[in-house]
Amino acid sequence: MSRRVARNAQPTLRDADLHRWRLVRDFRQRLHSVLGPVQGGHPSWSVAERRLLYADYLSLFLFGLLNPVVRTMRALCAASRLQRVQEEICTRPVSLGSFSEAQHLLDPALLERVFTDLAAEVHPPSAAAATLRLRHPWLAHDGTLWRALPRMSWALYGAGRRDGQSRAVKLHLSLHVLEDKPVRATVRRGRDCERQVWKEHWQRGDAYLGDRAFGQDYRLLEQLTQQDCVYVLRLREQQCRFTVEEALPISAEAQAVGVVRQAWGRLGCKARYHSGRVRVVWVSAEGHDLMLVTNLPPEALPAELVSLLYRRRWQIELFFRWIKCILGCRHWLAESPEGVALQIYLALIAALLLQLYTGRRPTKRMMELIQFYLLGVASLEELTAGLQREWQRLDRKAQQKA
Repeated sequence: MSRRVARNAQPTLRDADLHRWRLVRDFRQRLHSVLGPVQGGHPSWSVAERRLLYADYLSLFLFGLLNPVVRTMRALCAASRLQRVQEEICTRPVSLGSFSEAQHLLDPALLERVFTDLAAEVHPPSAAAATLRLRHPWLAHDGTLWRALPRMSWALYGAGRRDGQSRAVKLHLSLHVLEDKPVRATVRRGRDCERQVWKEHWQRGDAYLGDRAFGQDYRLLEQLTQQDCVYVLRLREQQCRFTVEEALPISAEAQAVGVVRQAWGRLGCKARYHSGRVRVVWVSAEGHDLMLVTNLPPEALPAELVSLLYRRRWQIELFFRWIKCILGCRHWLAESPEGVALQIYLALIAALLLQLYTGRRPTKRMMELIQFYLLGVASLEELTAGLQREWQRLDRKAQQKA
């Protein structure tokens, strides 16, 4: 079965392709290929007296994220008593105690492996690389917070709310901006330093896009260069101190996209705090004045591409909105650090599976059609026709903007 679906393609699904839309079954197969049919990373899963299998637990968890009806752990356990759920999702009924205990017996790193393998399969062809003449796989990195419940004391940190306390979990994500897919993810407490977690994502030869939170520590810029990584980061315009060493000319193409100036120099207010030699590009567009820093020379990344590339960083913000609002990952089905990480990784896996099947990240209308089909309300033909109509609508909308 082909997994490479073009972004604007409109494939015709047949009854023989029905298994492609059984996301939970597909997930179980991938789970077994990575972890094995029995071992779930904890000795307890191999105990003969244990009736709940780790694959049943995670499949039921994923079912809760995809199903628009089930919103609580109690509802999930009640659904596990249904015959069709036992045939397609989990093999036997699941009690509240077993479901609650299972979150403490699974290492989220196991799901991270499944997520990484699945991300490698999603390769939507993108004209952006050819259009922008980019040679690197650019990754936008950022984090987003999920509000934690008051009883999730492990997520408590600092201040910021009226009661003087904040509770949150943060997803740190690297998104491939040309293929519009998540490739690396880490779940931490909201108080953990965003830049330190970012360093854990670094791999030699990476190319990163980042906002002002990542451009304020000038030591990181030198460390990125030592890792053979390239970057385009935004600086804090009001606080930045830049010493110009060599002014660079601006082409007509760069001026057309808002570039007003570029120069080589060093960041830092004092010589002992100076960064390595970097290039700064000043951009003025849509009422905003930006300072973008990169370690690439103009020959490798012209100023106009610096401006256009940084605009694509916004895709990661749209992904965060999608996973929270469209996929509906807003209700906690587990409340421990491990359980929360499992839920967020399962949401990312669901996002990749949906993108793998539809060729693009589903819109709200597409998600409604898919959920109607998974509920048995819509047939495969109705799902196919509805998806094709939505593809055509999105293509017309894109052509009007062009």
